[in-house]
Amino acid sequence: MPSHDRIRGAHGGAITAIIVLAVLLAAAALAQEQFIYPSKGQSSAQQEKDRFECYGWSKGQTGFDPMAPPRTSSAPPSRGTRSVAGGAIGGGAVGAGVGAIGGAIAGGKAGKGAMIGAAAGGLLGGMGAAGGNARASQDYQDWERREANQYAAARRQYYRAFAACMEGRGYTVK
Repeated sequence: MPSHDRIRGAHGGAITAIIVLAVLLAAAALAQEQFIYPSKGQSSAQQEKDRFECYGWSKGQTGFDPMAPPRTSSAPPSRGTRSVAGGAIGGGAVGAGVGAIGGAIAGGKAGKGAMIGAAAGGLLGGMGAAGGNARASQDYQDWERREANQYAAARRQYYRAFAACMEGRGYTVK
């Protein structure tokens, strides 16, 4: 088995998903950086204390921790790695068997029936594998998009709570 297939083993899909999710959300994280101005002349020490307390409060209110690495809410679906050639070979073998039986029943031409069945089965098997891969790939992309949207929504909720806490302590938050 090639090394990239071993990586995609039991935990490889989840690891890949977390990496993809982190990359997708890095730009959003930077775009949501908040600016905090001490409107009532709070010292730097007081501002750090207030930020830490509001961090804890906001995390408790929303269940989101912006300091934690992104986590997925569900396991990633298959990425569709069925071999098209394998599907064609498998379909061809089944088609050959069915064709041989059909040819034998239709007049003793099992060899000709097997050839026709193998060609048709191979074509259908290859097409089926390719279609299944395309659907699996789309399912994976849809999953990534859902995970990214859920993460972004949770992050926005956290920042709303954080801003409310800091504004309640006399800061301007933008």
